[in-house]
Amino acid sequence: MLPTTDAAGHEFTPSAAHSTAPGEDGERRVSIVFIGDSLVAGVGDPKAQGWVGRVMGRTVVEGAQLAFYNLGVAGQTSGDVAQRWTVEAPLRWEGATDRRLVVSFGRNDVEGGVSLARHRLNLANILDECSSRGISPFVVGPAPAADPDLDDQLAQITEAQRDVCERRGVPFVDVYAPLAGHEQWDSDMASSLDRVHPGQAGYGLIAWLVLHHGWSDWIS
Repeated sequence: MLPTTDAAGHEFTPSAAHSTAPGEDGERRVSIVFIGDSLVAGVGDPKAQGWVGRVMGRTVVEGAQLAFYNLGVAGQTSGDVAQRWTVEAPLRWEGATDRRLVVSFGRNDVEGGVSLARHRLNLANILDECSSRGISPFVVGPAPAADPDLDDQLAQITEAQRDVCERRGVPFVDVYAPLAGHEQWDSDMASSLDRVHPGQAGYGLIAWLVLHHGWSDWIS
């Protein structure tokens, strides 16, 4: 993978290229931390799986011990996640030979008035810190809302996240574009209790997008 530069202009190679060495006992121990907002937590799913549980239910890493941790918190903005991941995630990586971080946020930034520039910076700082620590990141963009005004801003956030990730060679999954106007997604959102979180069908759609857009290559 070609070198790129971080927010400070320093060249680096994305951490996925050097994070898969086995431990002293020869065993590869993969630890994946998912961090973000209520969609990461799976709020509203009667099966209590969300997209994270569905993705991990179909994830197999041959010859490795695999663990995952869901650190989704309702109402979290990019700034909240940027502050807490360096405290909470390392506790779950202890003893791992392969440390992974899956990041997903966006809607709360729009609702909380976080500027697009600040959003970009928060994500960039997380990814650059991952690179300096030898952690392999993966970013999942925000899903559409049942609100045209919110959706316009979520589309902008999606493109900002894509650009930040592409500059760093980090895998990015666009959830917004495939689900905006998707009949099953719209139906699931319309029938949800709060019109904010999907149910089984919606979370299944997000999981499908993640699984079919770079997940296998990243995890293996």
